Amino acid sequence: MNVPVKFDDLEVGFDVPALPGMDEADIQTPCLVLDLGALERNIKKMGDYAKAHGMRHRVHGKMHKSVDVAKLQESLGGAIGVCCQKVSEAEVFVRGGIKDVLVSNQVRDLQKIDRLAKLPKLGSRIIVCVDDLANVADLSAAAKKHGTELEIFVEIDCGAGRCGVTTTSAVVEIAKAIVAAENIKFTGIQAYQGAMQHMDTYEARKEKLDLAIAMVQDAVDGLKAAGIGCELVSGGGTGSYYFESNSGVYNELQCGSYAFMDADYGRILDKEGNRIDQGEWENAFFILTQVMSHTKTDKAIVDAGLKVQSVDSGLPIVFGRDDVEYIKCSDEHGVIADPNGALAVGDKLRLVPGHCDPTANVHDWYVGVRDGKVETLWPVSARGKAY
Repeated sequence: MNVPVKFDDLEVGFDVPALPGMDEADIQTPCLVLDLGALERNIKKMGDYAKAHGMRHRVHGKMHKSVDVAKLQESLGGAIGVCCQKVSEAEVFVRGGIKDVLVSNQVRDLQKIDRLAKLPKLGSRIIVCVDDLANVADLSAAAKKHGTELEIFVEIDCGAGRCGVTTTSAVVEIAKAIVAAENIKFTGIQAYQGAMQHMDTYEARKEKLDLAIAMVQDAVDGLKAAGIGCELVSGGGTGSYYFESNSGVYNELQCGSYAFMDADYGRILDKEGNRIDQGEWENAFFILTQVMSHTKTDKAIVDAGLKVQSVDSGLPIVFGRDDVEYIKCSDEHGVIADPNGALAVGDKLRLVPGHCDPTANVHDWYVGVRDGKVETLWPVSARGKAY
């Protein structure tokens, strides 16, 4: 259950890294900081784009794992709900009041299917992905047992090389089985091309998406020929949403990282050849860290190491500085190259993580900051929900 935070019951340094009203300079480190102004501008910009292009936007909850961020995306950006990757994540978002939840993944374990089938009882629309006929019967049986309805997307592997079927005939075969089954409903197609999201150039990403769009269009045509309607065609990410939204095939986006903007996404280029974190989107998500040692004249040691971030997509970038560089990390320490001796013990830096999703997943709190003051704390509601 997502319970409102009672700040009067919390103590800085024991329960939380900060409290509303504090100066940013007094926040305990290392912790996650959200620049609320940048976050709100990113959310509104994507919401305005989706509305202008007649697209539903189902924000990717696995990115932030936060009911509070998801609700902001609904209220400020017009999001219709969330997608997430695991049943436990879906449980958190449903109990937090999100009314339209897609598990954009396969759910095969029978206990997980049983948990999923209970969720509509809490008043939310629940959609799940399928790429195997055998999964259809299990989902139908669980939904029938609990007297609920689950909606189904047939997933197409349109280039990611992970889950999903690869032929129109397979899409139609599974869709027919769903239509014939009890307590489940065929709602559409999951077609997210994840493999190309971080390709550097706009042209390279477009080439991959052109192939995916043609594949999805063929599947939609095949369903129509079989007399099966396709309410939703869902996909699209921060690196590709402009392609799906202008395709004439997709009608739902699943963008996530645009709201926070990490270093790996930030380096990809827009149509004009500019980094997307230098105009299209703003950095809103940071690890706040502090210099704890400077015994080496050319290196500063900070308190943000491996345990507070994911470096699978590269090391973090020091935000707003070109005179220092984060060059190495171990469990509890980060090494900052400081050739000019610009830093001193106690100095605080904002780091832009390489990959926002797994970085968020190792923290308990977001500290929301505006104009140098702590405005709010939000729990990372679905932290650790991987089952």
